[in-house]
Amino acid sequence: MRKIIISSLYKTPLHILYWGLVWLFFYLFFSVGSSNAQFLFWFTSILSIITIIGSYVFTYNLIPNYLLTKKYWSFLLYTTYAIVFILFGVLVTVVFGFVFFFNLEFQNMPALTKSSSVILVCVFLIIALASGFKILSSNYKSIEEKRALENKFLQTQLQLKEQELKFLKMQIHPHFLFNTLNTLYGFALKKSDQAPDMILKLSNLLDYILYQVDKPLVLLKSEIEHIDDYISLEKMRFQKNLNVRFQKDLYNETVQIPPMLLLPFVENAFKHGTPINGVMNISIHLKTTSKELHFYIENNSNKTTTKRKGIGLENIQKRLEMLYNKKSNLIVTSKENLFMVDLKIPLKND
Repeated sequence: MRKIIISSLYKTPLHILYWGLVWLFFYLFFSVGSSNAQFLFWFTSILSIITIIGSYVFTYNLIPNYLLTKKYWSFLLYTTYAIVFILFGVLVTVVFGFVFFFNLEFQNMPALTKSSSVILVCVFLIIALASGFKILSSNYKSIEEKRALENKFLQTQLQLKEQELKFLKMQIHPHFLFNTLNTLYGFALKKSDQAPDMILKLSNLLDYILYQVDKPLVLLKSEIEHIDDYISLEKMRFQKNLNVRFQKDLYNETVQIPPMLLLPFVENAFKHGTPINGVMNISIHLKTTSKELHFYIENNSNKTTTKRKGIGLENIQKRLEMLYNKKSNLIVTSKENLFMVDLKIPLKND
């Protein structure tokens, strides 16, 4: 309510100025061929009042309530009423001047004030200008409101996407932590020299998983270092029952990628990998060019473990879609005793 009052107070001087200019236009236009200032004053004033009433009827009633709401028949009906009113008002104005200022001597009236068609054109021209301005302002306001609504909707969608992305980035399975802690407990009981190194690697990895994940981008070198730490921890746990090959062919280590983009694939391979003859085999190949990152990983598996991988990889696929908008390429295949993941993503170099 307060905004409406302030808006009205702001617009009032503009309306007064506009109608003052309209009155002046009428006075100067119809004064051609006449020196009767008193007649011109009253004639112009009455004509201005008719124009003001007609303009406000159209701009604040007929246009917003009927035309813009697509009630075309009602708009046409009430427009007809308004035109009849204006015609009647113009006729009365001409008769008023004819009777009271020129003593029924029609030939003594100024030429322009005797022509009803000229008077109507002037009146309807002003009403048309006011109505056109109202339609344009309403359309502009509608566009602005639609744009604001779209921006609000997009902002809400973006916030939801950010929350979903953050959730997906955190989805490294807790079984790794439990298994590593159990192995660490065993090393501690044996007072193994590997225990301090294991604690350090686990601490670094947890820091990366829990805190660095909030960053939009990290160095590829950092992601590789934490993959190496992850593999080292798993080697400590599996001892001689694990065979991991991690081949790196890097064009540039200073490129940046989203955190936790590659590590979940490695974690997934360990979780669902199946030992063959007592040994789990995992092969990883990471290659980068000036424009692309290519990550390939394969592990031994069987049909049972392959079926369990759906949810994790599905979540990774969702994250890739949000990050790269179909510019990434993820291919997951399974044949015989092998499970393979082939990922390609575009890169931006610094």
